[in-house]
Amino acid sequence: MKGPLHGSRAVVCDTDGVLLDSARLHAAAWKEAFDAFLGAFPGAAETTGRPGGPFRPFTAEDYRLYVDGKARLDGAAAFLASRGIDLPPGVPGDPPGHGSVAAVAARKEELFAGRLRTHGVGVWPGTLRLLRALYGDGVPCAAVSASRHARDLLAAGGLTELLRTVVDGAEAARLGLPGKPDPALFLEAAARLDVPPRRTAVVEDALAGVEAGRRGGFGLVVGVDRTAGPTSAADLRDHGADLVVADLAELLGGAREEE
Repeated sequence: MKGPLHGSRAVVCDTDGVLLDSARLHAAAWKEAFDAFLGAFPGAAETTGRPGGPFRPFTAEDYRLYVDGKARLDGAAAFLASRGIDLPPGVPGDPPGHGSVAAVAARKEELFAGRLRTHGVGVWPGTLRLLRALYGDGVPCAAVSASRHARDLLAAGGLTELLRTVVDGAEAARLGLPGKPDPALFLEAAARLDVPPRRTAVVEDALAGVEAGRRGGFGLVVGVDRTAGPTSAADLRDHGADLVVADLAELLGGAREEE
């Protein structure tokens, strides 16, 4: 393998926003769930302090800073805390609603599932090219995700056969692995590939994810900046990315491509 991945014996990729064009569905579902909550929560109104009063809506920047790449409950708690809202954590089985962090997260999950049924999800073309090249060169790849939908989405995108293993939200729960920015998901994937972290590359689009890659001692941490925001690439570097690309095709170098 030539190019930036030269010297990496394995590659571990995040799923949403890196392998699949699904981050936009997550962001839209979070926005609908959070905006409904903020509009009804007494302490969230900016000026009136009343349910239904003016409020500052959830933004793309909020998603990037507080939610992206994190487990659902962690992301919900982080965003609400950023607005000074202290909800009881609830339990994972709480039904969708506004009474707890778990209830708000459950509403997001409900909305995401609906969007997924309606819109589906695509694979980034550059990502498919890179995975095929790595597969052809015998470099094992893994996918990680905080989402419990990851395996089904990867299978629907035709990527399963290109991946040696998948560590998703269901596996993380079964194994008791903490979410990003803890490196546990990435370390578990590298262990399954039987390659030490120092010889493994991590590819991530979330700030929490690149921080996890750096904390885990991985040999190369690649940030993927699909937003091209004014500070997005710099923020990825500040959180631990060794280099930042706009598309994974930039990592191909001279690797053999199989179309």
